[in-house]
Amino acid sequence: MIIEVSEERLPFFEALASEVRIKVIKRLAKGEFNIKELAEHLQLSSAIMSSHVRKLERAGIIITRTSKKRGKICTLLQYDYKLEMPKENFHHLNSYEIQIPVGQYTGVHAEPTCGLASEEKIIGIYDEPRCFFDVERINAKMLWFAEGYVEYTISNYIRENQVLESVEIEAELSSEAPNTNDNWPSDITVSLNGHEVTTWTSPGDFGNKHGKYTPNWWISNQYGILKVFSISNTGVYLDGEKKSSLTLDDFEIEKEQWTIRFEVSPNHPNVGGLTIYGNEFGNYKQDILIRTNYRKLDHNDKLSMTENNPDNYAG
Repeated sequence: MIIEVSEERLPFFEALASEVRIKVIKRLAKGEFNIKELAEHLQLSSAIMSSHVRKLERAGIIITRTSKKRGKICTLLQYDYKLEMPKENFHHLNSYEIQIPVGQYTGVHAEPTCGLASEEKIIGIYDEPRCFFDVERINAKMLWFAEGYVEYTISNYIRENQVLESVEIEAELSSEAPNTNDNWPSDITVSLNGHEVTTWTSPGDFGNKHGKYTPNWWISNQYGILKVFSISNTGVYLDGEKKSSLTLDDFEIEKEQWTIRFEVSPNHPNVGGLTIYGNEFGNYKQDILIRTNYRKLDHNDKLSMTENNPDNYAG
C-alpha cells in the first residue's frame, strides 16, 4: 500500500509516533489479539490500551471486530507499505479519476467456482457462468471466478491540449478458492487495450477475519489486497516497484475508449482464480479506481511542438 507524505496522512504518522503502539503492531504481526491480551502483554490497563488501539484503527493500520467470547479483537490491516515522498515538477500535474462499479463490465468469461453478489444478496446462483449476464449484474459489488477474465471499458477524456503522464489502475483483489484458503496463490494479469501491464501473484483467498465493509450475511471470502498498477513514461510499476520498461506509448493510449482486463489464464503456473471487491465488500471503501495524471500544454510546449513538427499542432 502506498502512503503519501501529506497532511491528509498525518493520523497514520502520528499513530506510529509511540513506543507502545509500535509494540502493539509488532505483537499483532504474530496474529490476532484482543484488548485484554495486548494490555497484559505490555503491562498496561485495558483502558489505556483501548486508547492506543483507537488511534491505530483511525489511522487504518489495524481493524477490530467484536467477539462475544473474546471482546474486541485486533488485526493488522496491511503488512506492506511504501512511502511516497512529494514530487516537485516543473509542470503542474492534474488528475482525472473514475471509479468503475464491479458489475459494470463490458466483457467476461468466467469458469466455476464463480459468481456475483450485491450488497444484499447473491445475483443468480452459485457457480453458474450464465449469471454474469443477469440483468441485475450491474448491481454487483463483488465478483469471483476460478479462471477467465473480466473487462471494463472507459472513455479517454485526455484532450489535445493535455499530455498524459501516467495511468493508475487500483483495485482490491484476491484469489478465488473453494470456500476460503489463505494459502491459495493465483497469477492475476492486468491488461490495458489488449497489452499486458503486469502480473501479480495473489497469496490467497482470505477468510481468516471479517472484511471491514463486507456485509454480515456473507460468510465466504472476506477481503483482498489493494493493488496499484501504474504505467508512465518511465515504465510499468506495481505498488511503486518497477516491473518493466514498457511505457505509455506501448498501450495505444490515443484510443477514444480504453479497455482494462483482469485475467487468470491457464497459461500461468498459479491458476487460483480472481475475486474483485467493490465498495461494499472487503477492507477498502472503493470500486475499481482509474486515475489519469496529465499536464496541460503551456505556450513553450506548443512552440516546441511547432518547431519540431509544424503538423503536430495547429491553432
